[in-house]
Amino acid sequence: MNNEYGADLITLIDDEGVEHEFEILDEIDNEDGVFYALLPTFDDPQSELEADTYYIFEVIEEDGEEQLAEVEDDELLDKLAAIFESRFEELYEEPEQ
Repeated sequence: MNNEYGADLITLIDDEGVEHEFEILDEIDNEDGVFYALLPTFDDPQSELEADTYYIFEVIEEDGEEQLAEVEDDELLDKLAAIFESRFEELYEEPEQ
């Protein structure tokens, strides 16, 4: 089976060393930097359907490696959320009949 159109997944390790898997929903690359919108993945399909929280992380370079960091500027975070949500609406809106 060709998995060319499968979800883009990324695994992040938190401060306690626990791994968390996320689906990359979208990416913004603008004058403020590079940002990902990430949705947690779940083992239970029903939990995945009920998930309505996504996370925004900034791509930073540390010691020559790309890493993800929380966006700490609330104004920037609000701006990014508005952009991501507008793009999500375009992608997932129901066609008019």
